[in-house]
Amino acid sequence: MILEIVNYPDPVLRLPGERIEEVTEEILDLADNMLETMYEAQGVGLAAQQVGHAIQMAVVDVSHDEDCVTYCRVNGEETALADICPLVFINPEIEPRGKKETESEGCLSFPDLRSDITRPGEVTAKVETLDGDILTIETDGLFSRAIQHEVDHLFGKLFIDRMSSARKLAIRKQLKEMQQDFG
Repeated sequence: MILEIVNYPDPVLRLPGERIEEVTEEILDLADNMLETMYEAQGVGLAAQQVGHAIQMAVVDVSHDEDCVTYCRVNGEETALADICPLVFINPEIEPRGKKETESEGCLSFPDLRSDITRPGEVTAKVETLDGDILTIETDGLFSRAIQHEVDHLFGKLFIDRMSSARKLAIRKQLKEMQQDFG
C-alpha cells in the first residue's frame, strides 16, 4: 500500500525514533509499505518518520546503479548492491568516515528541493534486519550517503540542517511557503 509521505514542517520529522524491540506483523507490513512508497516516489531511501511513525526503521535501495559505489562490504565480505538492496534496517548505529564530499541531495519530505550537502564519503553502519540479523555495512558513494541521510531522519535531523548558511538563506522563502502550506 502506498503511504502518504509527510512533508516539512510536520513535527513528526523532528522526532527521534524509538528503538524497535520486537518485530511485529505491524512492523513487517509498514516495511513493505515503505518500500512500495519509496519506489512509487522514485526515491532511494525512506525513513519511518517520513510516513508518520517515530521509530528507528528505514529502507534504502540504490541497486539500480551498481556504479554508485566503489565498494560494499557486509560483515567483512565484498557484496554486490543487488544482494543487499533493498535494505530494510532498524536500530542503526553509524560511524561516518572518510573525506568529506559535497553532492546534490533531495528528500521526499521536501518536494522539488535539492541542495549540495557535505557529508563524510564513507560509512560503517551496524544495523539490524527484520529477521534479527546484525549487519555491519561498510560502503561509500550513494549507498553511504543514503544510509547517512535516512539515519539522520531516524534521529530527527533533516537535510536542511546540513545546508550551508548561504543555501539556507537562499531557500528561506521556499521553506516559509512550505510552513504556510502546512498550517
